[in-house]
Amino acid sequence: VQLQASGGGSVQAGASLGVSCVISGRATTSYAVGWFRQAPGKEREFVAVIPWSPNRAGYADSVKGRFSISRDDAKNTIYLQMNSLEPRDTAVYYCAATRRAIRSSAETDYDYWGQGTLVTVSS
Repeated sequence: VQLQASGGGSVQAGASLGVSCVISGRATTSYAVGWFRQAPGKEREFVAVIPWSPNRAGYADSVKGRFSISRDDAKNTIYLQMNSLEPRDTAVYYCAATRRAIRSSAETDYDYWGQGTLVTVSS
C-alpha cells in the first residue's frame, strides 16, 4: 500500500486550500484514513480522520468547523479541504491509512504513511 499526498502550497491567512491523498495497492474502502501535520519544531499532531463510513469523520478541535475530510473510493482518493486558514496551520501535512482502527487520532494506529505535502499560511 502506498500513499501519495499532494496539493500543498502557500496562501494568505483566510484563504482556502485542498490537499489530496491517493492510495494505491489496495482499495480505499478497506482503510480508515487520517491526516496529520507537523509544524516546524513541533510534534506531529492529528488533524482529521475518515473511517470506512464517511458519516463518522473526526477532527481535532483546532480545525473543527474549518477543515473537512472526504473520500472518493472510486478514485482511491482522500481529500482534506481547509478553509479560513491561519498561520498556525502552517505545517507538512501527512496522510496515513490503517485497517486496525475504525477511527483513530493516534499515530501508532496507522501502518501506512504518505510523504507529506507542505502548507504555508502567511499573515
